[in-house]
Amino acid sequence: MTAWNFADVWETIASVQPTAPALLRGSSVRTWAEFDERASSTAARLLEAGLTRQSRVAQYLMNSMEYLESLFATYKAAMVPVNTNYRYVADELAYLWLDAGVEAVMFHGSFTESTNEVRTRVPEVKLWLWVDDGVGKCPEWAEPFEKVAASAMELPADAPQRSGDDLFLLYTGGTTGQPKGVMWRQDDLFCVLNRSATIKYQEDGGLDAIAEGLAAAGSSRARVIPAAPLMHGTAAFSAFAVLDSGGAVVLCENTKFDPKELLDTVEVHSVTDLSIVGDAFAKPLLTALDAEPERWDISSLKVILSSGVMWSAPVKDGLIAHAPTVLCVDTLGSSEAVGLARSISSSRGTAKTAGFKLGPDAQVIRDDGTPVTPGSGETGLVAVAGRAPIGYFNDPEKSAKTFREIGGRRWTTPGDFASVDEDGTVTLLGRGSGCINTGGEKVFPEEVEEALKLQSGVADAVVVGAPHERFGQQVIAFVELAPRATVDTDVLIGQLRMSLAAYKIPRRVSFVESIGRAANGKVDQSRWKAEAERFESA
Repeated sequence: MTAWNFADVWETIASVQPTAPALLRGSSVRTWAEFDERASSTAARLLEAGLTRQSRVAQYLMNSMEYLESLFATYKAAMVPVNTNYRYVADELAYLWLDAGVEAVMFHGSFTESTNEVRTRVPEVKLWLWVDDGVGKCPEWAEPFEKVAASAMELPADAPQRSGDDLFLLYTGGTTGQPKGVMWRQDDLFCVLNRSATIKYQEDGGLDAIAEGLAAAGSSRARVIPAAPLMHGTAAFSAFAVLDSGGAVVLCENTKFDPKELLDTVEVHSVTDLSIVGDAFAKPLLTALDAEPERWDISSLKVILSSGVMWSAPVKDGLIAHAPTVLCVDTLGSSEAVGLARSISSSRGTAKTAGFKLGPDAQVIRDDGTPVTPGSGETGLVAVAGRAPIGYFNDPEKSAKTFREIGGRRWTTPGDFASVDEDGTVTLLGRGSGCINTGGEKVFPEEVEEALKLQSGVADAVVVGAPHERFGQQVIAFVELAPRATVDTDVLIGQLRMSLAAYKIPRRVSFVESIGRAANGKVDQSRWKAEAERFESA
């Protein structure tokens, strides 16, 4: 049994290449030695405050060096990080931190007011660390993170022993229900991410494999920009994978996504890897490149990785035209399941929109666990076997539904429905939780959304179900148009009929100013369902 632990791995890398950059943001650089030392000081303070092995530590932070330093510190002290959505309001924060049993919180100055609002509701918190982002001063009830990180405190000799069983707790969801914490063993998560890392270690090789792998790779190291918030799995996992390979995480100076700033950052820091969330990021990047095709040298880019939402084939083609050597890797996965399926597009060919090849341990299965027959047109759940989370924190009922024993193997079924073509290509249909039942026919909203977003003039779309007197539910579409675009509803519906069955066609199309996607590419489903219910049955 292996026992990989992120702190052990990163400490080993810091000892091998202490002067190499680990974190970059604008003109600021943290070497691997500095990354290691600052994390050690912070870990020592966590222990001094009375936290113990596997105590939970919340990162209520925007993308920053301190975010990753806080994670490293948490791992070093054998504690558990708790990602915190910085868009949450007080009630949501209180629920999350109480559910996780948080005992320490790292928060940006911008969140001082909201943090203070919930302090009395989370009495178990022993330490509040304030991260300066230029907004306000450190409150008297908190300590400055910078002072702690720069204190040169050393981990005590009796610090908790680390293990591959130490947890990484990733809270997910919240738009259709309360957030749930996905429990990854660090050993499992490391091994899963290592399969696609730039430097791959022998899974059973231990820490000696780290130095050997770095030496064999020479001086070349990957540099990744996690464009989405690190509080979400897509960005965090891409950062972990590059750090595991001794590379560097590059951050934009502004925390709000700006395609021009991102492209500037790619050029200045010779970024090799870019992690995005589908068309929500890719379309603005392509628009910027098309408008000023000679402005940026992005030839350093080797991989653009996306996960979570639609990344359309025409947008991939457009990006490849500006960077002919780049690989566009579109992955199907979730907080619960990494590596379900993927598609790779390059100058040699582009995978179809929402078309994926299953990973080696993945299948599309029926309710009884048997695999769907390729080419049958049958719909099933995408499932992956092997290394996976051990369950949801404090929720054995949900754990039993998602993590199942089938044929003597443990399978993860996060809820994605798909069909399988004869050649093994998987066509993603969407999550069953949002499935619309209209007249007995099932409509997956994501399938209709993808068809809408491929139409000329459409920038974004969301599809939901609304009550219908005769059919039970009707399909309602909210459409955001591209700047200065005009779209005739009848023409749009006519185009949809060319690719969708009649029962999938929206009965109502409402044009809106903005869909309002969050930085992780997701939308507030409850908001649009409430909007849809205003429409009378027709």
